[in-house]
Amino acid sequence: MISLKNSRNSLTTTLSTWLNLLALLAICGSLLAAFYYQIALNELPCPLCQLQRVALTLAGIGMMLNIRFGASNIHYAMILASALVGAATSLRQVLLHIAPGDQGYGSALFGLHFYTWGFISFVVTIAFCAVMLCIDRHPVKPSRRNTSGLKATAVIILFLALTAANTVSSVMVCQFGPCPDNPTQYLWKF
Repeated sequence: MISLKNSRNSLTTTLSTWLNLLALLAICGSLLAAFYYQIALNELPCPLCQLQRVALTLAGIGMMLNIRFGASNIHYAMILASALVGAATSLRQVLLHIAPGDQGYGSALFGLHFYTWGFISFVVTIAFCAVMLCIDRHPVKPSRRNTSGLKATAVIILFLALTAANTVSSVMVCQFGPCPDNPTQYLWKF
């Protein structure tokens, strides 16, 4: 009976790691798409867009902690709090541009603006946490050693690089003060 319980916990831990890894990879994809539009199409992020990127990054940090140290309710609480703030921010931006005749802010991707996609992704993240909190019901002792493997390490490094790039981008757009409402150029250039 003990071996069945241990094998079930091992399977759940492996599933949890892979699902968190896939979710972190989706966040990296979202940040990469945002950077593509910012750099290639010169569409600088507005202050609400910046807040959504921060919320996405904080949710990604929670997933990264789950991958690196094992699933924890505290990590999922961090993801949930970040997703709730991100959903509220993106919903605020959706409601700003919902008036008839309003073209919205920035380009559309597959017919929806980034803030609409942001709202959808934050709602999916909240649902992801709800499911994962049901799956990860066993107590996990935090691990100090990295058992996540090469693929997970590569995704974590990609995420950390995107986080660093986003920080540099934010400083270039906003300097160290309030961001312009409708940024048209970088305030700092290196």
